[in-house]
Amino acid sequence: MPDLDAPATFSACDPRGMLAHITGLPEQCAEAWRRASDVRLPAAYRKAHSILFLGLGGSAIGSDLLRGLVSDECPVPIIVHRDYGLPAFVDRRTLVVACSYSGNTEETLSGFEQAATVGALLMAVTTGGKIWQRCRDLDVPVYTYEYLSQPRAALGYSLFSLLRILQDLGYVADKSADVDEAVATMQAWRLEIGPEVPVASNAAKALATRLHHRLPVIYGAEHLAEVSRRWKGQLNENSKSWAVFDVAPELTHNSVAGYQNPGRLSPLAHTVILSAPSVHPRVQARLGFARKLLGSCGHSSEAVEARGQSKLAQAMSLVHFGDLVSYYLGMLYGVDPWEIANIDEMKRSMGAV
Repeated sequence: MPDLDAPATFSACDPRGMLAHITGLPEQCAEAWRRASDVRLPAAYRKAHSILFLGLGGSAIGSDLLRGLVSDECPVPIIVHRDYGLPAFVDRRTLVVACSYSGNTEETLSGFEQAATVGALLMAVTTGGKIWQRCRDLDVPVYTYEYLSQPRAALGYSLFSLLRILQDLGYVADKSADVDEAVATMQAWRLEIGPEVPVASNAAKALATRLHHRLPVIYGAEHLAEVSRRWKGQLNENSKSWAVFDVAPELTHNSVAGYQNPGRLSPLAHTVILSAPSVHPRVQARLGFARKLLGSCGHSSEAVEARGQSKLAQAMSLVHFGDLVSYYLGMLYGVDPWEIANIDEMKRSMGAV
């Protein structure tokens, strides 16, 4: 098995430096928050009746996390659309934000064009591409940033830029203190789970070792629900591993009924429950009961506790932890965490259709 305490393991599997992007997430978030303060939008954007984010994959996860963090505070509905076209409700009172790292995501472009047709309030967050050009053609706002990486590694920009924009439009309260706490919390935990910390005292490396040759099942709830989606996506792309995620309390109304079969899966699956003290106590109780049921059916599980007081700090602490777990698991599998050959092949195939 590759040695997670040997620097040569990382250099051999990670020639393009994904590790630097993962460990640099706290600083990226702080920079994205600061830079987005320069965004200026028309007054009409403050009066939307709904907000729709368009995006797929690593370009959409920031919107997913944002919705989970502020939906109980934002006075208008927030929807994340991960598909072609648009929901029928979108009209001139809908703020439609296209989120595409490359600016060339075909599903996002499809929805953006349709949103322009119905006269929605439009803007985009991107590094360039066709979305940037269409914003220029339509004379609508576009926020561009420069950060050379895979889209999933630019989460600081895709989340914290959007959070700053919603704050400055008046849809959410001032989040400056929460951002400071989230950055500091990630930085502090990084000292315990970074690559230089040995497996014996590194919780992220230890969890990656337990997930090696197993099926990761990630559970989350409330503001941690979309964090579980992030874990799933990072395990898929960085580790080249199967992974699934599920959300409480819904999972306690269906998923728990399926723990028995097939029995041969029980030694292969390992469930990770993302937890925080601020999650509703009844939901915490349900997840505790789910763990008991898992154990009774021979499935292993464990909980990973968030750090921080604010919801943002708790979510981002677990994002940072999960990103490192996915990286270390990729090292154990001996794969390049940067490359996404299957996705690239899918894009080439779709280009021929």
